[in-house]
Amino acid sequence: MLVHLPIIILTSLQPVADNVPKLDVARECQFEVGSSKELQNKCAEDEKLARDQLQKEWAQFSPTAKRQCIQEATMGDAASYVELQTCLEMEREAQKSPK
Repeated sequence: MLVHLPIIILTSLQPVADNVPKLDVARECQFEVGSSKELQNKCAEDEKLARDQLQKEWAQFSPTAKRQCIQEATMGDAASYVELQTCLEMEREAQKSPK
């Protein structure tokens, strides 16, 4: 029975993508700013900038941090690169600080 334990553990682990995940941020922007097209465009631009920055730094983050932060940034009906970036940066800083 214990022979199957490693298989069960491995199949329960979620793989982490080598690339920044594709998120649908339109719903997040609509939720955050309402129906104002100008504010939605600003929100979309902020999300694009966060995604671009994440693409540059993605390899620097640990798989554990990526997995955790992706889950946090995609909770509910909305998804946000800004939230993903913030979470990953906080995780990185927490790892740097002395215990």
